[in-house]
Amino acid sequence: MGQILGLGVTHYPPLCYKGNMSSRIKLLLADPLLPEPLRSPEKWHPTMREQWGADEGLAHSDKHRGDLIHHFRKARAELDAFQPDFILMWGDDQYENYREDCVPPFSVLAHDSVDIQPWHGKQRGQNWWDEPADTTFTVTGHRAGAKHLASALLNDGIDLAYAYRPLHQGLGHAFANTVLYLDMDRKGFPYPVVPFTVNAYGRWLVSAHGRPMTPSEAAKVPAAELDPPGPQPWRCFQVGAAVARALARSPWRVAVVASSSWSHSFLVAKNALMFPDVESDRRYFEALRDGDWATWRTTLIEQAEDRGHHELLNWFCLAGAMSELGRKPDEAVFLESWITNSDKVFAVFRP
Repeated sequence: MGQILGLGVTHYPPLCYKGNMSSRIKLLLADPLLPEPLRSPEKWHPTMREQWGADEGLAHSDKHRGDLIHHFRKARAELDAFQPDFILMWGDDQYENYREDCVPPFSVLAHDSVDIQPWHGKQRGQNWWDEPADTTFTVTGHRAGAKHLASALLNDGIDLAYAYRPLHQGLGHAFANTVLYLDMDRKGFPYPVVPFTVNAYGRWLVSAHGRPMTPSEAAKVPAAELDPPGPQPWRCFQVGAAVARALARSPWRVAVVASSSWSHSFLVAKNALMFPDVESDRRYFEALRDGDWATWRTTLIEQAEDRGHHELLNWFCLAGAMSELGRKPDEAVFLESWITNSDKVFAVFRP
């Protein structure tokens, strides 16, 4: 029987780069369609105002970065202690391999290996590790595990796609960044990865190319041009449960990892795309912490979209898996951040 470790992390892109991770706020303050009450910090939520401070969020950014690095090191320690045969990683595809020619709700990537160059052609500035632009990492796959999983899910009535090679680019940022962060100290990453992609961006996948937008940019996308929705959160929960059953019947030790921040400010229309839905994030975190899986398994896609919980679909898969295994997290931490685009959560579910 297979052994399963559960982890929840983030793949927050600005962590890759040096500098203030709160820079999006200044972009929004310059946007002509930002509602007038949000233009003055004096009218912001007190926590948001405190995090912005007198230095445009720099002190909060530095502390937030330190917290993220600390918890990634802890997550890596859990992996090293568990020594998985491979990692099953849930992540969103943000117009990377999911494009106009094929958008499935879910897909299992049975790659033998993929080379990634995370700094090639990037314009965000100097990467955190001062690595050359042509630095190449090889992410090894586990084809046998991926095929077993795809076969088991299809036999369980879960209709999903699978692929033996990338369609457009090597590996989406959700997976590439997670590997980079789990090797924060660059001691090497020996674990094969089976990416499990989720169409988390749904209506904004092709219509916006998955880009973070300002109010002015979002206003240029007519409602008629939005895409079909992503999969229902409750279906992601069911998929996660099916994954747990399949891996429990396998001969492997597997770490199942959900990778995403929680509500994203640029997806929360009711907050003028400026700050995340912290209240909803808190509510779902408390349900996760307490093993209140009913809150998770009954969520509808319209509710997730309203809260900016698009990428949280990855965590719905993890929640379903842990519910199936009868687990609550052994450790869970909520990192609240109004000004760096999203709240972040780390969670560990030990066997």
